Amino acid sequence: MTGATPGLPVGPFRDNAAMTSIAAPAAAAASTASVASALSDGLRRTGSSPLLVTMGDALGIGPEIIVRAALQGAFAPDAQGPVAVLGSSAVLQRAAAVLRQRADVPGLVIARIDHPADLPDVPAGALAVLEPEARPEGWDGLAGLPWGQVDARAGRAAAACIRQAVAWTMAGAAAGVVTAPIHKEALAAAGEPYPGHTEMLAAESGWHGQPADVRMMLANQELKTVLVTVHCALREAIERIDVEAVLSTLRISHAAARTWGQAAARIAVAGLNPHAGEGGLFGREEIEVIAPAIAAARAEGIDARGPFAPDTVFMRARRGEFDLVIAMYHDQGLIPVKYLGVEEGVNVTLGLPFVRTSPDHGTAFDLAGTGRADASSLVAALRMARRLVQGRVAA
Repeated sequence: MTGATPGLPVGPFRDNAAMTSIAAPAAAAASTASVASALSDGLRRTGSSPLLVTMGDALGIGPEIIVRAALQGAFAPDAQGPVAVLGSSAVLQRAAAVLRQRADVPGLVIARIDHPADLPDVPAGALAVLEPEARPEGWDGLAGLPWGQVDARAGRAAAACIRQAVAWTMAGAAAGVVTAPIHKEALAAAGEPYPGHTEMLAAESGWHGQPADVRMMLANQELKTVLVTVHCALREAIERIDVEAVLSTLRISHAAARTWGQAAARIAVAGLNPHAGEGGLFGREEIEVIAPAIAAARAEGIDARGPFAPDTVFMRARRGEFDLVIAMYHDQGLIPVKYLGVEEGVNVTLGLPFVRTSPDHGTAFDLAGTGRADASSLVAALRMARRLVQGRVAA
């Protein structure tokens, strides 16, 4: 990256990176001096790689919850390293300005840098922002677009940030990725062939043109669910459920559980049909597909159990009988977790060669630009990502 963000003063950063202050009080900067010192010393001493937070759709609540989370201290470096945002510094400025209109929100310094290796140069209390090396058409005008609308330019920008985050993480410059919400219609309007983050990350991180075999997990403090199928029509989801799909999900879930400290996770498998088929009366998928996959997993040493009736298995897991539940399709698995509250819910992509988490909500176009979006789920996603990075290092 060369030059500075238009309209911003050039700061004392490597390669003329830029910095802007959104009315940041001197006291706030002084109180965070120790944080910046720890970040710089930690990176230079241990080479700790940062987590990258992608901006998401520029016209949704992603930029706002990123700024709010930063103001809450969620981006402060810890033993796993610092955090940087991958997105438009101008869009984040706009989000900061929206929040600044509220009397209870302090100021924030936004510092633009060129590469994760430049993080030690970020000043005390600043939010480090990286922009993708290949910025798509419409990038410079993102901050002038109206909030809460589907726009192909926002879709292209979101995709560019995701690709750059994957590239840097795969190259070892970052420890993992936390993604703010994207809008699937905007992604499609931009010409992207992927229905969501999960599929795009799988494709971008695959080898020899083959996407990584990944699964989507939604988790909170009470319940973890992993999906056999993700973003497709319900009719198509049923057609995709076969022995290999269920068995692969069990293998991926079992391996992933080790990274959060469960070497022998108790995995419950939900049936597809009401009452788990009731012995074949309501469908034979449990007998012909799901049960054989469970038997094969158990033969490999995986503590898989079921199939269980979908209407009670999530309650049993929440009460502590199981560590996670395998769900056959999107809404079967996500409704129970989201019903418990989106504030602490986290989306985790299992099976990637790096850690990826995200909030469990969408772009919330109806809230975009109002300054009222809640950052709790993003904070939870950052916390989960750090735990998973630590688990991978320990493993």
